[in-house]
Amino acid sequence: MTADSKTHRRIATEEAFSIPEVAAALRDVARAPGNSLDLILVKRIYDAPKGDTAQMAALLPRLIDLEDERLRDMDKNGVAVHLLSLTAPGVQMFDADTATELAALANDRLAAVVKKHPTRFAGLASFAPQSPKRAAKEMERAIKTLKLNGFVVNSHTNNDYFDDPKFFPILEAAEALDACIYIHPRAPSDGLAAPFRDYGLDSAQWGYGIEVSTHAVRMMVSGVFDRFPKLKICIGHMGEAVHFWLWRLDYMNKNAQNRGSAPKLKLTPSEYFKRNFVITTSGQESHLALDFSIKALGIDNVLWAIDYPYQPTAPAVAFMDSAPVSPAEREKLYHGNAERVFHIPTV
Repeated sequence: MTADSKTHRRIATEEAFSIPEVAAALRDVARAPGNSLDLILVKRIYDAPKGDTAQMAALLPRLIDLEDERLRDMDKNGVAVHLLSLTAPGVQMFDADTATELAALANDRLAAVVKKHPTRFAGLASFAPQSPKRAAKEMERAIKTLKLNGFVVNSHTNNDYFDDPKFFPILEAAEALDACIYIHPRAPSDGLAAPFRDYGLDSAQWGYGIEVSTHAVRMMVSGVFDRFPKLKICIGHMGEAVHFWLWRLDYMNKNAQNRGSAPKLKLTPSEYFKRNFVITTSGQESHLALDFSIKALGIDNVLWAIDYPYQPTAPAVAFMDSAPVSPAEREKLYHGNAERVFHIPTV
């Protein structure tokens, strides 16, 4: 890094962690019968077969570590803050009672480490969508009592998405608390899964983006944002490519509304995306994609992220340090937008 680059306050906004209790429960899931596409990655991380790569074997210790290697890595690369979130699939593969209990425990642990290192960590709270009313109560506790900075959910829960009215207590709580929900990927739901079982397409290579982009589009075209106009959603990996499709979404959704196969909306999908969504750069270090994202959505709607420990820190820093943007824009990307969206104190 150059001396000048060290002057940036870098807030990384999609940084994963776990706790031993969640890891143990996911190991049990990995060993149980099931056909969920998530099991491909869950088995590799939590019940790794002999001979798996050293990279995969190292992931779990790095997820559970919060104060040793993680802080050293942050210091080495000039990263000021990790916005921490419970790694995918979070608590969403458990039964409702187990999920509710483990989400609360993870939030307590997260709040404790944020309190211990208030200038280095902020946190996104987990909740159990399997029980929406209990989830809303935990969301309120996470913001008002634990003083966390927003929420994370790992896309679908039991193959259902946030356009389903049963999840409205969750969306209502997030809007009332003025707290952004980060929709993080997991493997595609059962109805989408079949084409993703080959060639390593189940997770980050392709399936994750398809899963979250589908979730986001369902929310936009279902009328969710007419019911919750102040709801704020964050999606990563340079917006899961949704904004590359906005013109076509607007055009085709109007046709769908006219023929009665989609509900009438107050705004176009592109207007909802620009109003209700922000995106992060996690794991997508392309200056061309960044330039398009800024032009399509505005500089205030793009945030920097690493995707630690799944992605290395140094290239993510080099990517943003070298991005062809103005100094003022770089400050917004690195920290200003994160401070505003996730209510992270300025320094």
